Amino acid sequence: MTFDRRQFVTATLAGAGLSAFPAVLRAAVSRAVRPLKILILGGTGFLGPHTVNYALERGHEVTLFNRGKTNNDLFSELETIIGNRDPDIDEGLSGLKNRQWDAVIDNSGFVPRITGASSTLLADNVEQYVFVSTICQYDQWFDGGDNGTEERPRGMLDDPTTEDVGTHYCALKAYCELAVEDAMAGRVTQIRPGLIVGPRDGTDRFTYWPVRINRGGPILAPGKPSDLTQYIDVRDLSAFMVHCVEQNLTESYNLVRPPMPLGDVLSAGLKVIDSDAELIWTPADFLAEHDIQPWRDVHLWADSESPASGSFTWSSEKALNDGLTIRPVEDTMVDTLAWFKTLPDERQEKLRFGMSRERELEVLAAWQAK
Repeated sequence: MTFDRRQFVTATLAGAGLSAFPAVLRAAVSRAVRPLKILILGGTGFLGPHTVNYALERGHEVTLFNRGKTNNDLFSELETIIGNRDPDIDEGLSGLKNRQWDAVIDNSGFVPRITGASSTLLADNVEQYVFVSTICQYDQWFDGGDNGTEERPRGMLDDPTTEDVGTHYCALKAYCELAVEDAMAGRVTQIRPGLIVGPRDGTDRFTYWPVRINRGGPILAPGKPSDLTQYIDVRDLSAFMVHCVEQNLTESYNLVRPPMPLGDVLSAGLKVIDSDAELIWTPADFLAEHDIQPWRDVHLWADSESPASGSFTWSSEKALNDGLTIRPVEDTMVDTLAWFKTLPDERQEKLRFGMSRERELEVLAAWQAK
Protein backbone atom coordinates (compact mmCIF):
# COMPACT_ATOMS: atom_id res chain seq x y z
CA MET A 1 0.00 0.00 0.00
CA THR A 2 1.51 3.29 -1.07
CA PHE A 3 0.73 5.93 1.58
CA ASP A 4 2.61 9.23 1.66
CA ARG A 5 1.17 11.45 4.39
CA ARG A 6 3.65 14.23 3.51
CA GLN A 7 1.49 15.94 0.92
CA PHE A 8 1.48 19.50 2.14
CA VAL A 9 0.99 21.21 -1.21
CA THR A 10 0.06 24.89 -1.25
CA ALA A 11 -3.04 25.98 -3.11
CA THR A 12 -2.99 28.56 -5.88
CA LEU A 13 -5.95 30.77 -5.09
CA ALA A 14 -5.28 34.47 -5.47
CA GLY A 15 -6.58 37.08 -3.04
CA ALA A 16 -6.12 37.89 0.60
CA GLY A 17 -7.92 36.84 3.76
CA LEU A 18 -11.55 35.90 3.29
CA SER A 19 -11.43 36.88 -0.37
CA ALA A 20 -9.37 33.73 -0.97
CA PHE A 21 -12.54 31.70 -0.46
CA PRO A 22 -15.53 31.86 -2.82
CA ALA A 23 -18.54 33.27 -0.99
CA VAL A 24 -20.43 30.02 -1.55
CA LEU A 25 -17.92 28.27 0.73
CA ARG A 26 -18.36 30.66 3.66
CA ALA A 27 -21.24 30.25 6.07
CA ALA A 28 -22.17 32.84 8.67
CA VAL A 29 -20.27 32.37 11.93
CA SER A 30 -21.32 33.77 15.30
CA ARG A 31 -18.93 35.83 17.39
CA ALA A 32 -17.16 34.38 20.42
CA VAL A 33 -18.17 35.61 23.85
CA ARG A 34 -14.59 36.62 24.65
CA PRO A 35 -12.06 37.59 21.96
CA LEU A 36 -8.68 35.91 22.36
CA LYS A 37 -5.18 36.49 21.08
CA ILE A 38 -4.14 33.48 19.01
CA LEU A 39 -0.73 32.76 17.50
CA ILE A 40 -0.68 30.41 14.50
CA LEU A 41 2.60 28.79 13.47
CA GLY A 42 2.22 28.61 9.70
CA GLY A 43 -1.17 29.74 8.47
CA THR A 44 -0.83 30.10 4.71
CA GLY A 45 -0.98 26.55 3.30
CA PHE A 46 -4.10 24.35 3.45
CA LEU A 47 -5.27 23.95 7.05
CA GLY A 48 -3.85 27.30 8.15
CA PRO A 49 -6.02 29.66 6.08
CA HIS A 50 -9.23 27.92 7.13
CA THR A 51 -8.17 28.16 10.78
CA VAL A 52 -7.23 31.82 10.45
CA ASN A 53 -10.49 32.68 8.71
CA TYR A 54 -12.62 30.91 11.28
CA ALA A 55 -10.76 32.51 14.18
CA LEU A 56 -11.18 35.96 12.62
CA GLU A 57 -14.88 35.38 12.00
CA ARG A 58 -15.24 34.43 15.67
CA GLY A 59 -13.72 37.82 16.54
CA HIS A 60 -10.28 36.71 17.70
CA GLU A 61 -7.01 38.56 17.15
CA VAL A 62 -4.64 36.42 15.07
CA THR A 63 -0.87 36.67 14.67
CA LEU A 64 0.99 34.52 12.15
CA PHE A 65 4.53 33.19 12.40
CA ASN A 66 6.14 31.83 9.24
CA ARG A 67 9.00 32.28 6.81
CA GLY A 68 7.01 34.67 4.64
CA LYS A 69 7.64 32.58 1.53
CA THR A 70 4.26 30.91 0.85
CA ASN A 71 1.09 32.65 -0.36
CA ASN A 72 2.25 36.07 0.78
CA ASP A 73 -0.91 37.61 -0.65
CA LEU A 74 -2.97 35.93 2.07
CA PHE A 75 -3.80 37.87 5.24
CA SER A 76 -1.74 40.95 4.44
CA GLU A 77 -3.81 42.80 7.03
CA LEU A 78 -2.60 40.58 9.87
CA GLU A 79 0.60 40.84 11.85
CA THR A 80 3.06 38.28 10.51
CA ILE A 81 6.24 37.58 12.44
CA ILE A 82 8.93 36.40 10.02
CA GLY A 83 11.21 33.67 11.29
CA ASN A 84 12.01 29.98 11.04
CA ARG A 85 10.64 27.02 13.00
CA ASP A 86 14.21 25.70 13.22
CA PRO A 87 15.96 27.78 15.90
CA ASP A 88 19.29 27.11 14.17
CA ILE A 89 18.31 28.73 10.86
CA ASP A 90 18.48 32.48 10.28
CA GLU A 91 16.61 34.41 13.00
CA GLY A 92 14.87 31.24 14.14
CA LEU A 93 12.18 31.84 16.77
CA SER A 94 13.57 35.11 18.09
CA GLY A 95 10.54 37.10 16.89
CA LEU A 96 8.35 35.21 19.38
CA LYS A 97 10.35 36.23 22.44
CA ASN A 98 8.73 38.51 25.02
CA ARG A 99 5.30 38.29 23.38
CA GLN A 100 2.15 36.90 24.94
CA TRP A 101 -0.89 35.14 23.49
CA ASP A 102 -3.81 33.24 24.96
CA ALA A 103 -3.07 30.22 22.78
CA VAL A 104 -0.89 28.96 19.96
CA ILE A 105 -2.06 26.63 17.18
CA ASP A 106 0.85 24.71 15.69
CA ASN A 107 -0.03 23.11 12.35
CA SER A 108 3.52 22.99 10.98
CA GLY A 109 5.50 20.90 13.46
CA PHE A 110 7.05 17.69 12.16
CA VAL A 111 10.38 17.27 14.01
CA PRO A 112 10.47 16.95 17.83
CA ARG A 113 13.63 19.05 18.19
CA ILE A 114 11.97 21.92 16.34
CA THR A 115 8.53 21.49 17.91
CA GLY A 116 10.15 21.27 21.32
CA ALA A 117 11.99 24.53 20.69
CA SER A 118 8.79 26.46 19.97
CA SER A 119 6.81 24.96 22.85
CA THR A 120 9.67 25.58 25.29
CA LEU A 121 10.10 29.19 24.20
CA LEU A 122 6.36 29.87 24.40
CA ALA A 123 5.71 27.98 27.64
CA ASP A 124 5.73 31.14 29.77
CA ASN A 125 3.96 33.28 27.15
CA VAL A 126 0.88 31.28 26.16
CA GLU A 127 -1.81 29.56 28.19
CA GLN A 128 -2.53 26.70 25.77
CA TYR A 129 -0.65 24.88 22.99
CA VAL A 130 -2.77 23.22 20.30
CA PHE A 131 -0.63 20.81 18.32
CA VAL A 132 -1.78 19.32 15.03
CA SER A 133 -0.51 15.75 15.04
CA THR A 134 -1.93 12.87 12.99
CA ILE A 135 -4.02 9.76 13.50
CA CYS A 136 -1.12 7.70 12.20
CA GLN A 137 1.04 8.61 15.21
CA TYR A 138 -0.45 5.60 16.98
CA ASP A 139 1.41 2.32 17.12
CA GLN A 140 -0.09 -0.10 14.59
CA TRP A 141 -2.48 2.63 13.51
CA PHE A 142 -3.89 0.51 10.67
CA ASP A 143 -5.76 -1.49 13.32
CA GLY A 144 -8.28 1.23 14.23
CA GLY A 145 -11.62 -0.43 14.91
CA ASP A 146 -12.91 -1.03 18.43
CA ASN A 147 -9.52 -0.09 19.86
CA GLY A 148 -9.24 3.08 17.81
CA THR A 149 -9.44 5.49 20.73
CA GLU A 150 -7.10 8.12 22.14
CA GLU A 151 -5.78 5.64 24.71
CA ARG A 152 -3.88 3.63 22.12
CA PRO A 153 -0.07 3.76 22.59
CA ARG A 154 2.01 6.03 20.39
CA GLY A 155 4.39 4.82 17.72
CA MET A 156 8.06 4.48 18.66
CA LEU A 157 11.36 4.83 16.82
CA ASP A 158 14.61 2.90 17.19
CA ASP A 159 16.38 6.23 16.74
CA PRO A 160 14.31 9.04 18.29
CA THR A 161 16.88 11.60 17.11
CA THR A 162 16.18 11.03 13.43
CA GLU A 163 14.76 13.95 11.47
CA ASP A 164 13.91 11.94 8.36
CA VAL A 165 10.30 13.09 8.04
CA GLY A 166 9.84 11.40 4.68
CA THR A 167 10.46 7.97 6.20
CA HIS A 168 9.20 8.46 9.76
CA TYR A 169 6.45 11.08 9.44
CA CYS A 170 3.97 9.25 11.66
CA ALA A 171 6.24 8.29 14.54
CA LEU A 172 7.96 11.68 14.52
CA LYS A 173 4.57 13.28 15.12
CA ALA A 174 4.26 11.10 18.23
CA TYR A 175 7.60 12.39 19.49
CA CYS A 176 6.51 15.96 18.69
CA GLU A 177 3.50 15.38 20.94
CA LEU A 178 5.83 14.28 23.74
CA ALA A 179 8.07 17.31 23.24
CA VAL A 180 5.12 19.69 23.59
CA GLU A 181 3.85 17.86 26.68
CA ASP A 182 7.30 18.05 28.26
CA ALA A 183 7.33 21.83 27.80
CA MET A 184 3.71 22.60 28.73
CA ALA A 185 2.32 19.72 30.78
CA GLY A 186 -1.42 20.03 31.39
CA ARG A 187 -1.84 22.85 28.87
CA VAL A 188 -1.65 20.90 25.60
CA THR A 189 -4.37 19.94 23.13
CA GLN A 190 -3.30 17.10 20.83
CA ILE A 191 -5.24 17.13 17.56
CA ARG A 192 -4.96 13.88 15.58
CA PRO A 193 -6.70 14.22 12.21
CA GLY A 194 -7.20 11.53 9.63
CA LEU A 195 -7.13 12.47 5.96
CA ILE A 196 -7.86 16.21 5.78
CA VAL A 197 -10.01 17.14 2.77
CA GLY A 198 -11.92 20.05 1.32
CA PRO A 199 -11.33 23.38 -0.44
CA ARG A 200 -7.64 24.32 -0.91
CA ASP A 201 -6.42 20.72 -0.65
CA GLY A 202 -3.73 20.60 -3.31
CA THR A 203 -3.08 16.87 -3.01
CA ASP A 204 -6.26 15.88 -4.93
CA ARG A 205 -6.66 12.75 -2.83
CA PHE A 206 -10.30 13.54 -2.03
CA THR A 207 -10.72 16.14 -4.78
CA TYR A 208 -10.30 13.35 -7.32
CA TRP A 209 -13.82 12.08 -6.59
CA PRO A 210 -15.96 15.23 -7.06
CA VAL A 211 -13.86 16.21 -10.09
CA ARG A 212 -14.15 12.74 -11.57
CA ILE A 213 -17.93 12.68 -10.99
CA ASN A 214 -18.24 16.11 -12.58
CA ARG A 215 -16.44 14.88 -15.71
CA GLY A 216 -19.04 12.15 -16.11
CA GLY A 217 -19.04 8.77 -17.84
CA PRO A 218 -18.34 5.36 -16.29
CA ILE A 219 -16.27 5.64 -13.11
CA LEU A 220 -14.12 2.86 -11.72
CA ALA A 221 -15.34 2.50 -8.14
CA PRO A 222 -13.02 0.28 -6.09
CA GLY A 223 -14.07 -2.81 -4.17
CA LYS A 224 -17.57 -2.90 -2.68
CA PRO A 225 -19.99 -0.06 -1.87
CA SER A 226 -19.93 -1.27 1.75
CA ASP A 227 -16.15 -0.79 2.17
CA LEU A 228 -15.70 1.82 4.90
CA THR A 229 -13.93 5.13 4.54
CA GLN A 230 -13.13 8.07 6.79
CA TYR A 231 -11.81 11.63 6.56
CA ILE A 232 -12.22 15.09 8.13
CA ASP A 233 -13.36 18.24 6.33
CA VAL A 234 -10.71 20.91 6.87
CA ARG A 235 -13.36 23.41 7.98
CA ASP A 236 -14.72 21.08 10.67
CA LEU A 237 -11.16 20.52 11.89
CA SER A 238 -10.42 24.26 11.96
CA ALA A 239 -13.62 25.08 13.81
CA PHE A 240 -12.93 22.41 16.44
CA MET A 241 -9.41 23.68 17.11
CA VAL A 242 -10.69 27.22 17.68
CA HIS A 243 -13.44 25.73 19.86
CA CYS A 244 -10.77 23.98 21.95
CA VAL A 245 -9.03 27.30 22.47
CA GLU A 246 -12.26 29.09 23.40
CA GLN A 247 -13.21 26.35 25.87
CA ASN A 248 -9.64 25.70 27.05
CA LEU A 249 -9.98 21.98 26.26
CA THR A 250 -6.63 20.35 26.96
CA GLU A 251 -7.17 16.76 25.83
CA SER A 252 -6.11 14.47 22.99
CA TYR A 253 -8.60 14.07 20.16
CA ASN A 254 -8.99 11.90 17.08
CA LEU A 255 -10.40 14.17 14.38
CA VAL A 256 -12.28 12.08 11.81
CA ARG A 257 -15.87 11.78 10.75
CA PRO A 258 -17.42 8.47 11.85
CA PRO A 259 -16.74 5.67 9.35
CA MET A 260 -19.17 5.50 6.43
CA PRO A 261 -19.45 3.26 3.36
CA LEU A 262 -17.53 4.51 0.35
CA GLY A 263 -20.69 3.83 -1.66
CA ASP A 264 -22.53 6.44 0.41
CA VAL A 265 -19.76 9.00 -0.16
CA LEU A 266 -19.74 8.54 -3.92
CA SER A 267 -23.52 8.36 -4.14
CA ALA A 268 -23.68 11.69 -2.31
CA GLY A 269 -21.46 13.15 -5.01
CA LEU A 270 -23.72 11.77 -7.73
CA LYS A 271 -26.72 13.34 -6.01
CA VAL A 272 -25.35 16.88 -5.82
CA ILE A 273 -23.08 17.10 -8.88
CA ASP A 274 -24.84 17.34 -12.21
CA SER A 275 -23.29 14.79 -14.57
CA ASP A 276 -23.98 11.53 -16.37
CA ALA A 277 -21.47 9.65 -14.21
CA GLU A 278 -22.07 5.98 -13.43
CA LEU A 279 -20.25 3.99 -10.75
CA ILE A 280 -18.81 0.65 -11.89
CA TRP A 281 -17.90 -1.30 -8.75
CA THR A 282 -14.82 -3.38 -9.45
CA PRO A 283 -13.64 -6.16 -7.09
CA ALA A 284 -10.47 -5.66 -5.08
CA ASP A 285 -8.79 -8.85 -6.34
CA PHE A 286 -9.33 -7.79 -9.95
CA LEU A 287 -7.86 -4.36 -9.21
CA ALA A 288 -4.82 -5.97 -7.61
CA GLU A 289 -4.32 -8.16 -10.68
CA HIS A 290 -4.24 -5.01 -12.79
CA ASP A 291 -1.94 -3.11 -10.40
CA ILE A 292 -4.57 -0.59 -9.28
CA GLN A 293 -3.41 0.42 -5.81
CA PRO A 294 -5.12 2.23 -2.92
CA TRP A 295 -3.87 5.80 -2.43
CA ARG A 296 -1.89 5.70 -5.67
CA ASP A 297 -4.68 5.09 -8.16
CA VAL A 298 -7.90 5.23 -6.11
CA HIS A 299 -8.48 7.20 -2.96
CA LEU A 300 -10.36 6.97 0.33
CA TRP A 301 -10.44 3.21 -0.06
CA ALA A 302 -8.98 0.01 1.33
CA ASP A 303 -10.31 -3.47 0.67
CA SER A 304 -12.42 -4.50 3.67
CA GLU A 305 -10.56 -7.84 3.69
CA SER A 306 -7.11 -6.19 3.86
CA PRO A 307 -5.13 -5.26 7.00
CA ALA A 308 -5.29 -1.61 5.93
CA SER A 309 -9.07 -1.43 6.25
CA GLY A 310 -8.80 -0.60 9.94
CA SER A 311 -7.24 2.73 9.07
CA PHE A 312 -10.74 3.95 8.16
CA THR A 313 -12.45 2.85 11.38
CA TRP A 314 -11.11 5.20 14.06
CA SER A 315 -13.34 6.54 16.81
CA SER A 316 -13.99 10.27 17.11
CA GLU A 317 -16.55 9.89 19.91
CA LYS A 318 -14.48 11.92 22.36
CA ALA A 319 -14.24 14.92 20.01
CA LEU A 320 -17.92 14.65 19.07
CA ASN A 321 -18.87 14.71 22.74
CA ASP A 322 -16.69 17.79 23.27
CA GLY A 323 -18.07 19.85 20.41
CA LEU A 324 -16.85 18.55 17.05
CA THR A 325 -19.45 19.05 14.34
CA ILE A 326 -19.43 17.16 11.04
CA ARG A 327 -20.89 18.68 7.90
CA PRO A 328 -22.71 16.52 5.33
CA VAL A 329 -20.52 14.80 2.76
CA GLU A 330 -22.63 16.53 0.08
CA ASP A 331 -21.31 19.90 1.27
CA THR A 332 -17.71 18.70 1.14
CA MET A 333 -18.22 17.36 -2.38
CA VAL A 334 -19.87 20.52 -3.73
CA ASP A 335 -17.54 22.99 -2.04
CA THR A 336 -14.38 21.12 -3.02
CA LEU A 337 -15.50 21.06 -6.64
CA ALA A 338 -16.42 24.76 -6.51
CA TRP A 339 -12.96 25.60 -5.21
CA PHE A 340 -11.24 23.41 -7.79
CA LYS A 341 -13.06 25.23 -10.58
CA THR A 342 -11.49 28.51 -9.45
CA LEU A 343 -8.00 27.20 -10.23
CA PRO A 344 -6.19 28.01 -13.49
CA ASP A 345 -7.18 25.89 -16.48
CA GLU A 346 -3.79 24.19 -16.68
CA ARG A 347 -4.09 23.12 -13.04
CA GLN A 348 -7.56 21.69 -13.62
CA GLU A 349 -6.47 19.70 -16.64
CA LYS A 350 -4.35 17.23 -14.69
CA LEU A 351 -5.16 15.88 -11.25
CA ARG A 352 -2.14 15.30 -9.06
CA PHE A 353 -3.37 11.94 -7.78
CA GLY A 354 -5.36 9.16 -9.36
CA MET A 355 -5.63 7.23 -12.59
CA SER A 356 -5.55 8.84 -15.97
CA ARG A 357 -8.81 8.55 -17.88
CA GLU A 358 -7.07 6.25 -20.37
CA ARG A 359 -5.92 3.89 -17.63
CA GLU A 360 -9.34 3.92 -16.00
CA LEU A 361 -11.10 3.01 -19.26
CA GLU A 362 -8.55 0.27 -19.93
CA VAL A 363 -9.23 -1.41 -16.57
CA LEU A 364 -13.00 -0.94 -16.87
CA ALA A 365 -12.97 -2.53 -20.30
CA ALA A 366 -11.04 -5.51 -18.95
CA TRP A 367 -13.51 -5.91 -16.07
CA GLN A 368 -16.57 -5.64 -18.30
CA ALA A 369 -15.06 -8.17 -20.72
CA LYS A 370 -14.49 -10.58 -17.86
